[in-house]
Amino acid sequence: MQTVGKSQSKGSGIGRHIAVTGVLFSFAIVVAVVTIMVLTALERVAENANLLDDERSRETTIGAVKTFEDQLGATLDDYAAWDDAAVNVYAPDGMDWTVSNYGEMSLNSSLFDMAIVIDDAKKAIIAYRDGKPMEEPLTDFFAPSLWTLLDTVKAAGPADRPQAVGFVTTKRGIAAVGVALVRKKSGALDVPAGQHRYLVFARHLDDDRVTALGQTYVIGGLRLAPPSFAADYRVPIVDPTGATLGKLVWTSRSPGDIAYAQVRPMVIQALGLVGLFFAVLLVIGLLAGRRLKAEEGSAREEALRDRLSGLSNRDGLGLAVDRFVVEARQTRRNVLLLYLDLDGFKEVNDSYGHGTGDQLIRAVAAGLEVLIPQDAVLARIGGDEFAIAFLSDSENAAALQLAEQILDFLVEPLEIGRRVVVVGASIGIAMSPFGSIGREELVRRSDLAMYKAKEAGRARMTLYDPSMDADREQRNALELDLRIAIESGDLTLAYQPLIDATTQAMTGVEALVRWNRPGHGPVSPELFIPIAETSGLIESLGLFVLRKACETAKQWPELNVSVNVSPGQFRNPAFSDYVRYVLKQTEIEASRITLEITEGYMIQNPQRTRQSIERLKGLGVKVALDDFGSGFSSIGYLRQFGFDRIKIDRSLVMGVNEDKRQREMLQATVALARSLDIPVTAEGIETEEQAIAMRLFGCDCLQGYLFGKPVTADLITKMLSERRAAEPTGRRRIGAA
Repeated sequence: MQTVGKSQSKGSGIGRHIAVTGVLFSFAIVVAVVTIMVLTALERVAENANLLDDERSRETTIGAVKTFEDQLGATLDDYAAWDDAAVNVYAPDGMDWTVSNYGEMSLNSSLFDMAIVIDDAKKAIIAYRDGKPMEEPLTDFFAPSLWTLLDTVKAAGPADRPQAVGFVTTKRGIAAVGVALVRKKSGALDVPAGQHRYLVFARHLDDDRVTALGQTYVIGGLRLAPPSFAADYRVPIVDPTGATLGKLVWTSRSPGDIAYAQVRPMVIQALGLVGLFFAVLLVIGLLAGRRLKAEEGSAREEALRDRLSGLSNRDGLGLAVDRFVVEARQTRRNVLLLYLDLDGFKEVNDSYGHGTGDQLIRAVAAGLEVLIPQDAVLARIGGDEFAIAFLSDSENAAALQLAEQILDFLVEPLEIGRRVVVVGASIGIAMSPFGSIGREELVRRSDLAMYKAKEAGRARMTLYDPSMDADREQRNALELDLRIAIESGDLTLAYQPLIDATTQAMTGVEALVRWNRPGHGPVSPELFIPIAETSGLIESLGLFVLRKACETAKQWPELNVSVNVSPGQFRNPAFSDYVRYVLKQTEIEASRITLEITEGYMIQNPQRTRQSIERLKGLGVKVALDDFGSGFSSIGYLRQFGFDRIKIDRSLVMGVNEDKRQREMLQATVALARSLDIPVTAEGIETEEQAIAMRLFGCDCLQGYLFGKPVTADLITKMLSERRAAEPTGRRRIGAA
């Protein structure tokens, strides 16, 4: 019996050992299998992590390239769709403006390093790189795909935006290049087909910019490689024809491999840590996704913001107005839009430089942000133009109140650095009742109202009225006809005699422009000259008058000629060069020419006036102060500027025989000029009594209907011929007016 018991006990022990061994073996197998599965899973996770990161890098790189291209496109649209550009780029005398606003801006701009203006024949009007003129031809510098972009713009339909952007190979490497038709911001262009001009911006994708993209979008080792470069991680850069110009390549971070190498030694000892590791990976992935999403949102927001002022830009305003229109339709409210154009901003820029102008823009933007309603959107449209959009339950009351506050704010002088500047604003207001008017029409109406405010005298507000459309059409037609008249030479000049107060002999004439508009008859200079000034035609008009007057005056050697100069001409730093060119072209003595400037511009811009007068007098021409006594001229100005002559305004002459106080004022004015050795001309003489009084007061030259109305050049020639025939030989007078 004992033997049997021992056998059973031994068998039971063997069974337990086998069982334990089986369990251990099974456990070992399970552990081995689980370990293999975990390691295999980790390997797959590592591979997937690498793939995900590589895909993120690829998508981010594509987005970075697209943003790089879109930023250039937005900048190009802002510079090409510009009313001032639509005038000056096509104007014969607009080269300085074009160079200043396009070419020289390529020096320090972070958005473009080349600025070129070309015509339909692919000829460069200007070509600047890094703020300096380019020496090599465009065909040598750019690959032919540049012209593909130009052809795309030319082929754009009426409803398409005439602009194309793409990557092009240049001598410096690869650049994002944009081509756009230079036009008004409304899209209109008063230039015949075949005479269009196109603005070209280029922004090179050099090593510094590629490095900056890599840092911004967290892409390790991002660099530009040639098309033939073999790389696992790449994004091709293609031109408009589809040809590959290069590749953006980067080094894979391989986060999965790194994580796998760190975890593998611990997996066998503590598989539980694997779960924690995956949790960490999950958190890292979520954070990376959030960061990428935040970067994309930041890039989108940056594209809708004006860099100088920090406000919304034109695109940002457009999105806001669209949103307001939709909300207004749902809530039965009104969308109000104010368009502001700063009055006097150009003078600040011209007088103190673009740095001061930029500070002024920021100061105005800061002030406007304080004034606008809480939910309003404030945007800088470009240059010195701002816009404010908001929803309101009232029709126009809220907009009028806001406009009044803005005008009051801008009345006060602004301290910019160490300078104090004064600007105003012309404000146009338009409304979309219950969202019934879309964004484009609302913007057009407010812009039109703003120009009406500017025409009415500036520093004021104007509500849109449907009649403005008809006025604008009439004005545009008048402007177009005037442009044609200037280009074709259809304008004429009339000449009003200037009379020696002592001898009553004609010593000179004042040239006055006249326009007989086809189909409409004579147009008053008081109507078309202001249009010329606001449309940018005044420089070509003034140049026409000066050249015509000089050409005609060559047949009158005994007469001097006076020509009026507008503030728009005087503001141009190249005006003296134009005068020199006309004098050389017409071969007339400079001493016979007197240029007349009004005192209003002199007071507004004393420093520039003095510089311009010095340059003109250096040519030998005389400079007269016109309309003296009608404004605020002081003795200090007369001494400071050294005028060769002053002209007493007709308003002082009219009541000289009836008003004792006015007579005394006029007598004192002439005495003041004579004490400074400045000759005096009295204009507006209509009666013999006025002429006698002016002679007694000391005026040496008289002008007015008493001595002759403005007449044709032929009649002046006839008058001189009759005088020559009546004078003894050797006694003909030489004019000194």
